[in-house]
Amino acid sequence: MVDVKTCLDNAQEKMDMAIMYLEEALAHIRAGKASARLLDGIRVDSYGSMVPISNVAAITTPDARSIVIKPWDKSMFRVIEKAIIDSDLGIMSENNGEMIRIGIPPLTEERRKQLAKQCKGEGETAKVSVRNARRDGIDALKKAVKDGLAEDEQKNAEAKLQKIHDKYIKQIDDMLTEKDKEIMTV
Repeated sequence: MVDVKTCLDNAQEKMDMAIMYLEEALAHIRAGKASARLLDGIRVDSYGSMVPISNVAAITTPDARSIVIKPWDKSMFRVIEKAIIDSDLGIMSENNGEMIRIGIPPLTEERRKQLAKQCKGEGETAKVSVRNARRDGIDALKKAVKDGLAEDEQKNAEAKLQKIHDKYIKQIDDMLTEKDKEIMTV
């Protein structure tokens, strides 16, 4: 027989994964401020394997408008620069022989709107995942009724599941509002 708590825990775990996915996705969207996380998705070839830039260099943000990359191996300068140019960041880098400096240009109004739209898309994907987790939980509870779970328990569990769902949807909306404010701030 299916346990109600297990069913709710499984649904909540899936919803947690959706929130983690959204946090990760929003961290990679450039909001006009320099962040070392912008470079997380960029991989470089280091001794035959593709690794994140952070594995071959120290990445710092000395101010809100620049990122500084100091490769540990001098031979990595060209590789890192090429990876940044080839990435979808749309930012050029400067190399002075000691370090690579990336200037983060201020966002145009058009680009801000594009990024806000991209955030909404990511948020919608996360909401769909949360809704799917709720649906799976409800399906499991309905199966449990056939296996002998009391209908009252099933209704109570569905109500709890709905409350959990509402909490996660609100959390996603709050995250999107925060990111939107960050993007639209000039």
